[in-house]
Parts: sequence; C-alpha cells; structure tokens
Amino acid sequence: MITVSENAKNHALDLIRQENRPADTFIRVGVEGGGCSGLSYKLEFDNQMKDGDQTFEDKGIKIVVDRKSFLYLVGTELEYTGGLNGKGFVFNNPNASRTCGCGESFSV
Repeated sequence: MITVSENAKNHALDLIRQENRPADTFIRVGVEGGGCSGLSYKLEFDNQMKDGDQTFEDKGIKIVVDRKSFLYLVGTELEYTGGLNGKGFVFNNPNASRTCGCGESFSV
C-alpha cells in the first residue's frame, strides 16, 4: 500500500482545485531509471487508468501506480514538506537503501 500524509493530502487537494482538474483526478506515482542514485520518482496528476495499474486510496486521495513501480514503492508514504530547505512532495520509502541529497532519486 502507498499512503498519504495529512499535509500531502491537503496540498494535493489545493493543487487539484487551483488547476481546475476534473473530479476523477488521481495522483499517479511511478519509478523510472535515472537520477544520481539510479532510480527516480515520478509524480503527476492523471485521470486515465492503464492496464496493470494498482489503485490505493488513503485519506480521500486516490493513488495509482503501475505494477513495475509498485515493487519499489510498497509501504511508501507521500509527504509534503515546506521550510527553509525547500518545499514539495517527498517520498518516505522504506525500500530505499540509499537516497540522493535532493530526495528525488534512490536505490534499493
């Protein structure tokens, strides 16, 4: 399962409203090769399901992930942070053995 923190939920809902996205909008989370640690996170709004997608819902937010990416993301929490060191969505991924300084890539 992939979960969403309260801060991430609130910020995602704000973005969906601000961008006038359709009511069936969900967050698509994925993993692709690249980044300084070998694998990079992908995060985007979507409303089109694809073959093999797995769906989760937490705190009223629907999260969709492709089957391959799910293997790297099991147990991950999507968080939103702000402050002096930057702000944005971050992944608390228990499967990552190493992450880069920016937090946007990881290795297992």
